[in-house]
Amino acid sequence: ELLRALLAQAGPDLADRIRPVAVERAGRPAGLPPEIDWRHDIPSGITGLLLATEWLDNVPLDVATHTRDGWRHVLVDPATGHEAPGPALSPADTTWLTHWWPSARARVVEEFASSGGTDSPITEGARVEIGWTRDEAWAEAVGRIERGMALAVDYGHLRDARPLTGTLTGYRDGRQVPPVPDGSCDVTAHVAMDSVAAAGARVAGCAYSLVSQREALRALGADGGRPPLSLASRDPAGYLRALAAASAVAELTDPAGLGGHWWLCQPVDVAFEPLVAR
Repeated sequence: ELLRALLAQAGPDLADRIRPVAVERAGRPAGLPPEIDWRHDIPSGITGLLLATEWLDNVPLDVATHTRDGWRHVLVDPATGHEAPGPALSPADTTWLTHWWPSARARVVEEFASSGGTDSPITEGARVEIGWTRDEAWAEAVGRIERGMALAVDYGHLRDARPLTGTLTGYRDGRQVPPVPDGSCDVTAHVAMDSVAAAGARVAGCAYSLVSQREALRALGADGGRPPLSLASRDPAGYLRALAAASAVAELTDPAGLGGHWWLCQPVDVAFEPLVAR
């Protein structure tokens, strides 16, 4: 119904040119409007908007932990969730870690040296998520656009504030659970947004915009402010609609919740005035 309403508002000329495409590995849902194409891969030659909502945080990656022998991959028993250090990082992993997660690496090195080369609570718990697979996925997605915009919306972090213990976690029925890869939960990790953004910009050959969802929605005019009480007496139904809209915007801009999403906008061969260009 929402799609039909949007197409109706777009006008006949634009509506005739819109081809909604959903990209998902799962099967096509029953009852999906026939106007929406459903496929398992991103089409090539896109002219328009590519929207990736909480997609990058589900692109698989490796997790590494610091040991006496340096950084090692984390191996997980899929039956029990038991973790153990595995092989050393590959050159590609090490290159990505050195450039994109230097804060954790520097803190580990400093703490390790100050302890006389013995393990400490910090070095034992230090973990990183090697994100170059997400960089490649985003770069490939941007490369499918001939002219238009790619927008990724995801929870993430930036280089100067990477979490020392990583962000790997699991979700089941909307609740946070231990990230055991046994198929019983969704295993996910936040995205190194600046690393991903740089990869997309190299493909597009132009700057990107990276802002919080809170900033983006406020820039678009959604501030979450309550409607004036005077509206309640003049138009009670309108006041209730405006109050409901304000409540929804407040939820979407809450920095401790959905407002903590990042919006990564990457133009491709179009003029674009970014909210924040980096």
